[in-house]
Amino acid sequence: MTRVMAAALSMLLLAGNVVQTQAKTNQNADYSGYRAVFDAEYYYNTYPDLQEAIGRDAEGLFAHFVNSGISEGRSGNEAFNLRAYIQNNQDLLQAFGEDFQAYCRHYVDCGKAENRIAQVQEDGDGVIGTYSSTYDVTEQRAINVELAAARINGKVLKPGEQFSFSNTVLPRTAANGYVPGPAFAAGREIESIGGGICQVSSTLYMAMLLAVLPSTERHLHSGVVDYVPVGLDATIAGTYKDLKFVNIYAANLTVQATVENGTLTVSLVLGDA
Repeated sequence: MTRVMAAALSMLLLAGNVVQTQAKTNQNADYSGYRAVFDAEYYYNTYPDLQEAIGRDAEGLFAHFVNSGISEGRSGNEAFNLRAYIQNNQDLLQAFGEDFQAYCRHYVDCGKAENRIAQVQEDGDGVIGTYSSTYDVTEQRAINVELAAARINGKVLKPGEQFSFSNTVLPRTAANGYVPGPAFAAGREIESIGGGICQVSSTLYMAMLLAVLPSTERHLHSGVVDYVPVGLDATIAGTYKDLKFVNIYAANLTVQATVENGTLTVSLVLGDA
């Protein structure tokens, strides 16, 4: 009996070792593709904040790139700039959204062979992401669009500070200047005070994607909207559905929102705007 138990225990331990080894192998296989867009020496020389924290440890630098550098919009080598790749290949947005690692895999798998642009073409005066959508100025919802845009315009976030769209545009009440406009509730279109502000939050979200700035909270509408690509919208409802993000950069980040002749433009500017 003792021998049987010992044998069974050995088999369990062996199985456990196989599972652990398999998981480690799978993890390495999953990450190995990113080595094609990573050069440790370039990464070390480009980002001084990592020099003291990680040093010249090539594997440590690679782990940082995969686990956080990509989401921070950092470039792993000279030939591939993630932000430039997204901004110059916006046809990939609906497929990958906020899965920033997927853009890296796409470049390695086929983007490079397709000669897709993966390098910064010109400086944008600190603008790291910008997007425009259009609206009908003759509709009543235009009041809400323009009011919400004015309230987020000029918002400055310090490094590590969180942005809440709902808090910034204030409660959607008549006292705060909002008027009735079309909105969704359980997939049905209704009239709601503040209807239309979601065009501003959705336009901001598109700018966030192009800036490689991940959201910490985002919700889709229960219906389809036409002012941003399908699946890339951001609805706002009461205090329970919000669009939030954190300034992951070491410099101040400014939200700029302008309206002109029915065109809403939201930009994210790094540094002194």
